[in-house]
Amino acid sequence: MSLSAESHSVPLSDGNQIPLLGLGTYGDPRKTPKGTTVECVKLAIDVGYRHFDGALVYFNEHEVGQAIREKIADGTVRREDIFYCGKLWNTFHPPELVRPALERTLQTLKMDYVDLYIVELPMAFKPGKEFYPRDENGKYIYHHTDLCATWEALEACKDAGLVKSLGVSNFNRRQLELLLTKPGLKHKPVSNQIECHPYFTQPKLLEYCRQNDIVVVGYCPLGSSRDASWVNLTCPPLLEDELLVSIGKKHNKSSAQVALRFNAQRGVVVIPKSFSRERIQHNFQIFDFSLTEEEMKAIEALNKNIRFVELLMYVCFVKENRYRCYCFHNHNYTDHLSLNPSAGGAIIQSIPSMKNTEPFQSSFAVGFFVQWKNAY
Repeated sequence: MSLSAESHSVPLSDGNQIPLLGLGTYGDPRKTPKGTTVECVKLAIDVGYRHFDGALVYFNEHEVGQAIREKIADGTVRREDIFYCGKLWNTFHPPELVRPALERTLQTLKMDYVDLYIVELPMAFKPGKEFYPRDENGKYIYHHTDLCATWEALEACKDAGLVKSLGVSNFNRRQLELLLTKPGLKHKPVSNQIECHPYFTQPKLLEYCRQNDIVVVGYCPLGSSRDASWVNLTCPPLLEDELLVSIGKKHNKSSAQVALRFNAQRGVVVIPKSFSRERIQHNFQIFDFSLTEEEMKAIEALNKNIRFVELLMYVCFVKENRYRCYCFHNHNYTDHLSLNPSAGGAIIQSIPSMKNTEPFQSSFAVGFFVQWKNAY
């Protein structure tokens, strides 16, 4: 695959294209100073980034939109040069809430359309003003979701010209199949955003997506920060891996640049997030070298099936909904559960219906759990 700083997009199944390298824009709103996102996105555009990954629940889409508009105004880019991905949050899965959620993103960005809009998670929270609704005991309040009905509402948004392409995030094979085999499907998902890096290469899910013309977008391509609130701190720091460091030395590159190049070279879109001026520039410098076939195979062999991102609400969702029937399928999923102790398997072992052989009564909960543990 021939890649350059000026030309590194790959085709989507609907005829559109997506840049292989983007900038993730998530930042803890409690810790990120006002204006930081504006300046970082403007810098990224100057550096050469054209792909920006955001979300309503990042609480900074207004700053992303401001930065893009200012760079359009000064002649650096045109709107059609920019690829923006937004996300449908868990509280907006009911079909009647899908378009208003997208329109809210468009109004915040002050854009007429987004290039890609994805279902952020295959699970839903109770609709309402709270993005993370909890009951009086502090437990998340989940909500019945019909992913096919949600998808039909998204298809209507595409038909209305509010979004160019539709995709998903954190979907496993079963959930993708649910959409791909939906009667009357008008627009198939063009992408699936999942955690993907040398310690979690996702070979099975990646192959399935390739077979179905679904581009994989990898978040946390450099591992992640060591934030204990959502990161598995037992995972070894990816960027300190000896192989990545040694390969980087051969190419006069850092381990981070090697990790990014690895995924980009195998067609996986990468969206490293950063609010550091130096790292934003550094991460873009992956198009002036390539990895050999031997180096690619060696990095692939680093796979440990380690997931850095571990959000408790997903485990809680599985546990609390194990007897609720949200299912389109009523199969026995226990054969598919190969628990990874480093990813919190001990928690799930305490759930009887996870250990026994009776059918698990929630295709959404189990399907997401299989993705969360096995990514397939």
